[in-house]
Amino acid sequence: MFSGTRQPQVCVLGSAEPGSKAYDLAGQAGELLARLGVTVISGCGSPATRVAAERAKAAGGVVVSIITDADMPAPDWPATVVIPCGMGDARNLIMALAGDACIVIGGRAGTISEVCFAWLHHRPLLPLVGCGGWSDGLPKNPPDERQNSPILPWDSMEALERQLNTLRLIKPEG
Repeated sequence: MFSGTRQPQVCVLGSAEPGSKAYDLAGQAGELLARLGVTVISGCGSPATRVAAERAKAAGGVVVSIITDADMPAPDWPATVVIPCGMGDARNLIMALAGDACIVIGGRAGTISEVCFAWLHHRPLLPLVGCGGWSDGLPKNPPDERQNSPILPWDSMEALERQLNTLRLIKPEG
């Protein structure tokens, strides 16, 4: 299991639109992480990352939001802690490094950059598969040939929990 005095941290990266299966699973993932005592790191910028943060916070979890702006967001921003870095897209490196692992949901160009940074810095990747989007192809098409970190796909909350357990970020149930 994860050892140390701090809680494990998992970044939620990606994008998916409301009403999609990926969006629904993003929300469920946020809630699961909170229930398991994992801190959620989220930019809260896409609908998927925002719903993951909202559901984690509603479940009593800790949510850290690293945002591109230099200004604090509105008081209803779905986070426990907000870090406005004012670095624009350079924030993607901070996002990639902030977690012990990175959940990847769907995704566009920004997600690809975060995944590449995570890969270069040996962060495990947990791509959602079976829902479309860029994360679907990640298990068979890693960023390059170096095998820098594990790529552990998931398609349900049970599979995600197993992968988190594989990484020793949570206590196995039982």
